[in-house]
Amino acid sequence: MNAIRQLLRLAPVIPVLSIQDPAFARPIAEALVTGGLGLIEVTLRTPLALEVLREMSAVPGAVVGAGTVLNVDDLDAALCAGAKFIVSPGLTEPVVTAARERGTRFLPGVANASDIMRGFDLGLDTFKFFPAEAAGGVPALRSLMAPFSRARFCPTGGISQASAPQWLALGSVPCVGGSWIVPEGRPDLGLIYASAVVASTLGRAL
Repeated sequence: MNAIRQLLRLAPVIPVLSIQDPAFARPIAEALVTGGLGLIEVTLRTPLALEVLREMSAVPGAVVGAGTVLNVDDLDAALCAGAKFIVSPGLTEPVVTAARERGTRFLPGVANASDIMRGFDLGLDTFKFFPAEAAGGVPALRSLMAPFSRARFCPTGGISQASAPQWLALGSVPCVGGSWIVPEGRPDLGLIYASAVVASTLGRAL
């Protein structure tokens, strides 16, 4: 399960996408990869998200995972669509067990000390801190880092280009998730590429 840590070091920002039209999937993925962000999360929040995931997975250089995975059925459907990693907003034992049995890299969501302790009990030490800003922002995660020094976090939720460096300066944060790179709606590929270039240069914690 620790293979997720290596994956999270591929880029300082993981674009978190909610795409309605699969016709835009490959061009968006190509713009992100060209801009330096090849690690991509496609959230299962839209009716055609699995098709989007399939299309993006075919783009050379793209490592595409599925987000908003709520149960084992979601996990299996995402893997069948080509997901290379799985992200959940929370942490449940059935999804942890399924991810381990299927040998996939898994990033569960946590928001407090109890969540992290439950993750440790299940053999996990790398988490999505979600919803990052609503859960207390940088001060909250900094407080959690003290008792849970061996944990690593990918904060997601409410993070912007301006605030990302503050998160990446934390020693337990290898990357952040960001929806600002690909806004919902009809994509502006030039803007997406430019945002990816800037995000790929953000300093990450060592």
